[in-house]
Amino acid sequence: MTATLENLLAEGVAGRKILVRSDLNVPLKDGQVTDDGRIRASLPVLEKLAAAGARVIVTAHLGRPQGQPDPQYSLAPVAARMAELTSVPVAQAEDLTGDSAKASAAALQDGQILLLENVRFDARETSKDSAERAELAGELAALTTENGAFVNDAFGAVHRRHASVADIAEKLPAYQGDLVAAELQVLQRLTESPERPYTVVLGGSKVSDKLAVIENLLPKADSLLIGGGMVFTFLKAQGYGIGKSLVEEDKLETVNGFLAEAEKHGCRIVLPTDIVMASAFAADAEHEVLPVDSLESGKHGAQALGLDIGPDSAQNFASVIAGSKTVFWNGPMGVFEMEAFAAGTASVAKALTDAEAFTVVGGGDSAAAVRSLGFDESAFGHISTGGGASLEYLEGKTLPGIQALGA
Repeated sequence: MTATLENLLAEGVAGRKILVRSDLNVPLKDGQVTDDGRIRASLPVLEKLAAAGARVIVTAHLGRPQGQPDPQYSLAPVAARMAELTSVPVAQAEDLTGDSAKASAAALQDGQILLLENVRFDARETSKDSAERAELAGELAALTTENGAFVNDAFGAVHRRHASVADIAEKLPAYQGDLVAAELQVLQRLTESPERPYTVVLGGSKVSDKLAVIENLLPKADSLLIGGGMVFTFLKAQGYGIGKSLVEEDKLETVNGFLAEAEKHGCRIVLPTDIVMASAFAADAEHEVLPVDSLESGKHGAQALGLDIGPDSAQNFASVIAGSKTVFWNGPMGVFEMEAFAAGTASVAKALTDAEAFTVVGGGDSAAAVRSLGFDESAFGHISTGGGASLEYLEGKTLPGIQALGA
C-alpha cells in the first residue's frame, strides 16, 4: 500500500530533511513567471512539511535544457515567486548536488525551504542508463543526510522514468504527496466510475497527441467533443475542404476508424458545424465564420486556415456540456492566445463553470487558458497540473513515478 504524506507527518518530520519532487515547470518571459498556477499548487505540501518542522529540500525541472546548465532555464525566477507567495523562508541553491546545494542543505533550519537548481541541468536525470540515474538519485538522497525521506508531489512528471521521480524512491523512504493523491483520485473517477452522461472535450493542435486517449475513452464516454487544430483531420477524413488548416494526412484512416468505433460503443462524436477561418496565423489576420461544408468558399478561398471553432459550434458544445454529469476537458478549441480566436475556448470554459457536473480541466494549455481568460479556478471541479501524465493515465499506461511509490 502506498505511504502518504499523512503517514510521514504522523511519523514526525521535525528536524528531518525531506526531499520533495515538485512540479514547477512554469512559463517564463523576460526572467519573470507568467503563470504561477503550478507554483501555487505545489506550495500546500511544502508549507505543511515546513509547519511540522521539516527542513524541506525541493527538486524540480523547468523546460528542456538538454542536460546542461542553461541560464534561461534557471529556477531562480521560480524561487523568487515562491518567496512572494509563501511566508515560509525560501532559499535557492546555485546548483543541483554540488557545493552550493550541499552547503545550503547543511545550513537549512527547521521550517525552511531550499529549492535546488533545475534537475534537468544534469544529463543523468533523464538518462536511459539506469546506473546513471541511480547515481544522481543517490546524490540527491545524500543531501537529506540521516533519517531523510522523499515525497513525490509532482504529478506532472510521474509519467517519466527519471532520477528525481522514480529512481529516488529506491534511495529514500518514499511517500505520495497530496497533489499526486488528488490527481489520481480524480483520474480514477474519470476512468472507473464517471457519473453519466460523461462528456470528453478534446482540443489542441494534433490528433496524434490524443490518439490513445480517444481510443481508451471511446468505450467509456457518452459524448466526445472535438475542437482545436485536431478537428481538421476529422473534417478532411469526412471529405470536407479545409483550406490551409492544420491536418495530419497519415491519421485520416485512423480518424475514420474512430468514427466507426464510436458508433459501435454508443459514444457520440460531436464535430464543429462552423469554423473561424483566417487569412493568416496572426492576431490581426482578417477572419470570417464559415460552415464546415464551405470552409474554402470565403474571401481567402483555399488559402484560408481555421483558427477557432465558430459560435454555432461553441453553443452546441456548451449545450452538450450543460446536459452532462461528468466533463473532462483537455486542449483549447482555438488559438486562445490571440483575442480574435479565443471565443471557442472561452465558451467551453464558461460552459464548464455553469454546468451542474463534476468538471475536470486537464493539460497545461487548458489550465493556462482558464487563467489567461480570467476564469475563477474554484469554479471548476478540478484543474489538473498533470498535462502529459494525465493523458498517459487516461490512455491506460503505467506511470513510473506512481509505480515507484508502490501504487
